[in-house]
Amino acid sequence: MKQNAYKEAGVDVDKAAKLIERIKPHTNRTKRSGVMSGIGGFGALFDLKETGYKDPIIVSATDGVGTKIKIAIELDRHDTIGIDCVAMCVNDLVVQGAEPLFFLDYFATGQLSNDVAEDVIAGVAEGCHQAGCALIGGETAEMPGLYLGADYDLAGFSVGAVERDRMITGDRIQAGDVILGLASNGVHSNGFSLVRHLIKSDESFTFESPSPFDPALSLGELLLMPTRIYVKSVLEALKLQDSDNNPAIKGMVHITGGGFDENIPRILPPNCKADIDTGSWTLPPLFEWLRDIGNLRPSDLSTTFNCGIGYMIICAPEHAPDLIKSLEASGESVTQIGSISEKEDGQPSVIMHDMDKNWSA
Repeated sequence: MKQNAYKEAGVDVDKAAKLIERIKPHTNRTKRSGVMSGIGGFGALFDLKETGYKDPIIVSATDGVGTKIKIAIELDRHDTIGIDCVAMCVNDLVVQGAEPLFFLDYFATGQLSNDVAEDVIAGVAEGCHQAGCALIGGETAEMPGLYLGADYDLAGFSVGAVERDRMITGDRIQAGDVILGLASNGVHSNGFSLVRHLIKSDESFTFESPSPFDPALSLGELLLMPTRIYVKSVLEALKLQDSDNNPAIKGMVHITGGGFDENIPRILPPNCKADIDTGSWTLPPLFEWLRDIGNLRPSDLSTTFNCGIGYMIICAPEHAPDLIKSLEASGESVTQIGSISEKEDGQPSVIMHDMDKNWSA
């Protein structure tokens, strides 16, 4: 076989090796207690004992970024998409009270560009830095027969830990509890197949067009706003306790694919439902604009997008003021958006009150 046969087939292993050296400075800034190895080995090592946990439960999550990547490719802007990948995983971990410990990424492309790949992985490292977890490994795959040209995909996997007696499962949620909503950064990383379809269907807009409600940014720049990482704010709030020394937080929800209707029921006891007051916060202009150009119903919004609320916390009403104070001190924008009530037979688990009134055009 010719020495460069693999390269002629479209795979440049030398370029991939150089990429590892280029990304080491990015991964180094994410080191934390427990990390035992650098990138480049067959497997990444992590010493859980070094983190100080006494009776830990391991929590894991994996996710990708979805078709938001197509906008990054079209605009040739790749520096934030890695933050999205981390956020989608670590925000899921912290829902159960877990501290993210480490993260691994998988970057696959048709034709490797080290400049693009470094930008993407630098974003992954930034996301890990924001979440307090270590980027300890990953994989770069060049597959010209599977991906077209410079197209790429990105996925991630994260592992976290929580003390057994501090897990948040939702089992303590009861009627009378209140729901706090934490503001999102925009669309985050869900619903982009619909977003792209709407924009492509309207000839008056492209991703390079000025945003109709924030002219300082292009529409694409606004849509690429990275998913907010709630980890450090939530971990700080989890330190607050009730009279029985349980976390004051009873349950949490990361609003991702499926919006309110599919995510909230995942943490509710069978006898409880969530009553959401859709008038308690203002639907952000981005979602109003998507509604208008796509002639979307309010139910389309609530089942597809976060609609301005990226994360929810459920607690007893007497703990809400202290939790709000803690979360706002960590930089979150918090609104009480609803409450928990008894669920009767045949009722849905989530009721979006006055949605047609508040979210219609």
